[in-house]
Amino acid sequence: MNTFWIVVIGSSIALFALRYSGYSIPEKYLTNPRILRINILIPIVLMSAMVGVQTVTQNGKWIIDQRLAGIAVAVVALLLKAPYFVVMLSAALTSALLYRL
Repeated sequence: MNTFWIVVIGSSIALFALRYSGYSIPEKYLTNPRILRINILIPIVLMSAMVGVQTVTQNGKWIIDQRLAGIAVAVVALLLKAPYFVVMLSAALTSALLYRL
C-alpha cells in the first residue's frame, strides 16, 4: 500500500468521524445566529479562494495570463448586476479570445 492510499483512507476516516460528530452537536449551537452567518459565508470564501488560486497560479508558480482578464470582466459584469449566464459567458469569451491572440 503506497502513500496515496494511506492518505485517501485516512482522510475518508477523518471525514466520516467529522460528519458523524456533527449529528451529536446540540441544536441550540447550530441555531445560534453567529454560527448561521458563518455557515452561510463558508462556501463563498472557499469558492473565492479556489477561483483565486486557479486564476493566478500554475504548477505552484504565480502567473498572469488571460484568465485574470476573464475574472476582471466577470467582476465588472457582476458589478453591473448582469445575469449569471452573461457573467460566465463574458468571462469565458474574454479568456478564450485573449488566449487565441
